[in-house]
Amino acid sequence: MSATWSARDVAGVLRRPTATDDKYSRGVLGVRTGSVEYPGAAVLGVEAAWRTGLGMVRYLGTARDAVLARRPETVAAEGRVQAWLIGSGTNAATRPHEETTALRGILSGDLPVVVDAGALDLAPDGRAPIVVTPHDREHDRLRTDLGLGAVRGDRAQGAVETARALGNVVLLKGSVTIVADPGGGVLRVGAATPWLATAGTGDVLAGVLGALLAGAPAGADLAPIAASAAWLHGRAGALASSAHAPARSLSAARADTAGGPITALDVAEALPRAVAEVLAG
Repeated sequence: MSATWSARDVAGVLRRPTATDDKYSRGVLGVRTGSVEYPGAAVLGVEAAWRTGLGMVRYLGTARDAVLARRPETVAAEGRVQAWLIGSGTNAATRPHEETTALRGILSGDLPVVVDAGALDLAPDGRAPIVVTPHDREHDRLRTDLGLGAVRGDRAQGAVETARALGNVVLLKGSVTIVADPGGGVLRVGAATPWLATAGTGDVLAGVLGALLAGAPAGADLAPIAASAAWLHGRAGALASSAHAPARSLSAARADTAGGPITALDVAEALPRAVAEVLAG
């Protein structure tokens, strides 16, 4: 199966809250991201998760003060969660032993886990339902860990090979994002705007994906959720960029080509509008 993901597909994944929902039924995401060197990754991922829409974020990483300064509603205490986000803004080479133990515990559980950046080295031993989120260089390193070697040629086929070896979903970031599942399915998410190629936007994507996983029904297919996260991330980037376009150009140009420079935080702040657009049809 190979398909290009669309707003209509995303609408089938998103869930609008109802009058009977509470913060727990809307989903709780546990987050272990960030480091002394890269605290901003934690801030961006948490910000994106909140703005995608869920009931609670629990942050258990080293960037607690920075996260709470930006998002004081975040809970900095252990407790019940429905999904995890790990690895953003961390480095496997300098990861403390106790943090490795904690991450291995998460990866050996039953809850879905977004495995990003500095935690990718732990993914091959994970037993939990996983979505790994590498860019191309990280993908090659992961494949080396799996005994597959670097990708030669088609990125989609390489992602499928990795997904089969992991037994889990691969979200391969790039100008066209590839989502591959172990059964050989491929979902493609087209480029929304080249302005997204800037530091921190991958941390935002990880937060979007974590939020969608936390709010999904138990046992849900992870590939459509991953593709929907990539689509929302791209749409938010296009919306943020188009906010800088000259007014005279907006009527004639698409949002993905009319805009100007953005930061990762701009993308996170545009997520509520992207979600609202999809829910409005």
